[in-house]
Amino acid sequence: MSWHGYAWAAAATLAATLMGLGMRPHFELVNIAMVYLLAVVVIALRFTRAPTIFTSVLSVAAFDYFFVPPSGAFSVDDPQYLVTFAMMLGVGVVISQLTTSVRARAQAQARLALEAETERIRNALLSSISHDLRTPLAVICGASSSLAERGASLGADERALAQSIFAHARDMSELLAKVLEMTRLESGSIGLQRDWASLNEIVGAVLQRLQERLANHMVMVELPDDLPLVRVDSVLVEQVLANLLENAAQHTPLHTLIRVRAQAANDAMTVSVEDYGPGLPDGDLEQLFGKFERGGGSGRGGMGLGLAICRAIVRLHGGAIWAEPLPAAGTAFRFTLPLEPVPEMPAGDCAVQSG
Repeated sequence: MSWHGYAWAAAATLAATLMGLGMRPHFELVNIAMVYLLAVVVIALRFTRAPTIFTSVLSVAAFDYFFVPPSGAFSVDDPQYLVTFAMMLGVGVVISQLTTSVRARAQAQARLALEAETERIRNALLSSISHDLRTPLAVICGASSSLAERGASLGADERALAQSIFAHARDMSELLAKVLEMTRLESGSIGLQRDWASLNEIVGAVLQRLQERLANHMVMVELPDDLPLVRVDSVLVEQVLANLLENAAQHTPLHTLIRVRAQAANDAMTVSVEDYGPGLPDGDLEQLFGKFERGGGSGRGGMGLGLAICRAIVRLHGGAIWAEPLPAAGTAFRFTLPLEPVPEMPAGDCAVQSG
């Protein structure tokens, strides 16, 4: 325990007492009491609550002993001075509470500002590095793909090496694309291009794009025929579904089932991507959606940005996303999209003009 603050409290009280003794021939006792309050304020501005309250108690005792009649004793002839003591102590406690609160708020704001600046610098560095790497990676992808496609003109080992280079360069290019997308989402530079869309068409487009990635899994799509249209940015929602499907494929054994489901209720549509793998490790499932978080499981690695991008896009649409274990085994990742009334098509737009 540090006694530094208490030593300053005793020194401030002594200084106030000496000043009060000098003022006593010329000033009323109420003015001398203000000197002690000044000592309390000075200690409150520099130290924590305990030394401040200690200063208040010392000030009341010194004021009583040296100035309140009868002087030189801890007794009071006039009961009104008891109110003065209570006020001095109360003001000291209030001042200590206020200064402690202000100090804590200032520290919290400084910490938040530092975290925001650190995040801004990190995003800027990631964005800059990603931009600088995209061009050489594109060249590597193109060159290795061309080599792999030459077929018979290469030996088996050379062709396998070219295919390996292409696969790894493609994976790295996709990781960089995710970094850039994450930085754009966090900076607010991505605006929603909302339009009415069918979830069936969005799912179909994603499955077509991921046909190669999902070739070793069984994908079952269960979408009701009467699903309403949603007013969303189709490109971004496709990215959410693609990330969730890739995540399921990466962290589940080969040839296991991945199910895509959806249902509309009240004012939201809930979309689910369910897998039947080993499930998630114990812990806070919300942490899975943090940046650079990687859940357990098998499959190739990543930077842990896929789920963070999903959360950012879903929140941008005004929805929510979460993960939950399935009753038997496996994991369900679910997200919601707000439903809006579909505007009716004017009758004139559908009318066929007769000649």
